[in-house]
Amino acid sequence: MQLTLVLGGIASGKSAQAEALVRAANLPMIYLATAQARDAEMKAKIERHQTTRGPGWKTIEEPLNIADALRNAPADHAILFDCATMWLTNHLLADHDLAAEREGLLSALAACPSQVVVVSNEVGLSGVPDNALARRFANEQGHLNQALAEQAACVIVVTAGLAQTLKDAP
Repeated sequence: MQLTLVLGGIASGKSAQAEALVRAANLPMIYLATAQARDAEMKAKIERHQTTRGPGWKTIEEPLNIADALRNAPADHAILFDCATMWLTNHLLADHDLAAEREGLLSALAACPSQVVVVSNEVGLSGVPDNALARRFANEQGHLNQALAEQAACVIVVTAGLAQTLKDAP
């Protein structure tokens, strides 16, 4: 397994970068989707992402149980997990044990036989949120990103559509 983490802010171009990495693997592609179309705006965003990705992707919609999807992934595929931020938000709003979910995800990623590219938002560059839920989310997202970056062979940050490698596979 080779894990790549693609970080960036909202609308930074991180998903496009991650999609390009998965396409470059020249393997069958799986898209692990964590977003839920809870309103018209999110439905439109999901549809835009589907159109941009184009054909050739097997999509698995899994807002919470990414670990099982990773454990069941075939070895000869490249997987795009988009995104860890939405996955974390889904667990936070469901009041799940975030530390246990994070450890389960990291364990599943380590055991996954496929190439995996994880997209995640970098939320640590802005100010301290003004409410407890937002502060908890920012802290949990920071812990998740640090753990993913430690485990990843490659870490890329995307700003304004420009990718910069922070950590490269040996």
